[in-house]
Amino acid sequence: MSAVWLAGWLAGWLAGWLAGWMDGWLAGWLAIYFCGSIRAGRQDADLYLRLITQLKTYGEVLTEHVGAKELENVVVAEVTQPSLGVGYEIGRAIDMGKRILCLFRPAPDKRLSAMIAGADNGSSFIVKNYQEEQAAQIFSDFFK
Repeated sequence: MSAVWLAGWLAGWLAGWLAGWMDGWLAGWLAIYFCGSIRAGRQDADLYLRLITQLKTYGEVLTEHVGAKELENVVVAEVTQPSLGVGYEIGRAIDMGKRILCLFRPAPDKRLSAMIAGADNGSSFIVKNYQEEQAAQIFSDFFK
């Protein structure tokens, strides 16, 4: 038995074992795409960070969008601040058949987009009015 043959056999066995292990590990992996307003919503940047921190208990929150867009299972969008970009991302998520949770903080000077409100179907597209202290329970219910 040559060292080259043994090294090849060992590499093949290790690759097969690792692939099987990864398949099992990835089966329970949830990728979450979080979006929020960038231009109009910078005053909410701290809130977005706190929401993302809570979402990480349910899976990996994708923050690097380039090259990873096809991995997300779920989109969570904070829609209090009007944003064409977030609306576009929600539209793409609908087109890809993703589950979507939209979070809106009611306020006298804020109005939820009628298109977002009208898209709520109670299962794959859910819109929740919320205050920040309610986010943990909303996430828990959504990710059941």
